[in-house]
Amino acid sequence: MRYDINRMRFGAFFAPFHSEKVNPTLAFERDFELIEWLDKLTYDEAWIGEHHSGAYECIASPEVFIAAAAARTKHIRLATGVTSLSYHHPLILADRIAQLDHHLRGRLIFGVGPGQLVADAHMMGVDPHSLRRRMDESLGVLVRLLNGETVTEKTDWFTLQEARCHILPYQSPTVEMAVASAITPTGARAAGKYGLGMISVAASSPQGFAELANHWGICEAKAAEHGKSVDRANWRIVTPFHVAESREQAMEDLRFGLMDMMRYFRKFGGSAFPVANSFDEAMNIWTSGGLGAFGVGVIGTPDDLIAHIRKLQAQSGGFGAFLSLAH
Repeated sequence: MRYDINRMRFGAFFAPFHSEKVNPTLAFERDFELIEWLDKLTYDEAWIGEHHSGAYECIASPEVFIAAAAARTKHIRLATGVTSLSYHHPLILADRIAQLDHHLRGRLIFGVGPGQLVADAHMMGVDPHSLRRRMDESLGVLVRLLNGETVTEKTDWFTLQEARCHILPYQSPTVEMAVASAITPTGARAAGKYGLGMISVAASSPQGFAELANHWGICEAKAAEHGKSVDRANWRIVTPFHVAESREQAMEDLRFGLMDMMRYFRKFGGSAFPVANSFDEAMNIWTSGGLGAFGVGVIGTPDDLIAHIRKLQAQSGGFGAFLSLAH
């Protein structure tokens, strides 16, 4: 699908974050209702994550969630944000994605990544150091399968023998795809290699912000090397933020749930993530760049957020969509 770079798109990136103290049925329902509101308010995209440990990011199958959300929405595009390629056989995944694209009548975006949580990999007996390699091996096969090719491929973790999708996606010539990128240029290289979109989840971290333009340059160079093309309109940037009528009100709002989120980040981010023993300490972490891969959170008014988006545009040279990290 082609987008207009002159018209920025907006949406939300649902990890999603919910306290493990909340009934999961209610947590899922809250996410459905929020996506329904985004649809009614003409937001463009909603991205749904995949995690298998911790309970705080409680969606294990973005495909199942998206299928249910599709029936409750009319216009908004729904994306896997992201599917962890390292944990799935690529043929089974390609067939699921092709089928889901038909259910959505082409509103699907297939977002991919290696897998974020080390705890997920541990439970499946997967070496965390192999996740990026696995993603690249799987992605190359998935692109070919979803383009209708017959694939024979053997790695140390999957085998394909004259494999092909038994149906192709609703979108023509294939489903839209995007690769997650954080601090390292791994995602940018993969997006360029296969001519796909890119979603920068660490754009607001000090390191991620500094690397924005460089990552796009790497993406373009890799695309040229492999005879592909990439478009800034297919580049998404994710930022955690909370806005209200005043900065004081925005800060006060975050008293609900912020400490739970900080404890979760500490649990799964390890010793590299700072400890928050009070709400004031948590606020300092949120606003000073301590949110792990997600970086700095914007707390303030709509004008503060507009200024932040303009700063991201200037640093990156331009991108197509701005996504809120739903919290």
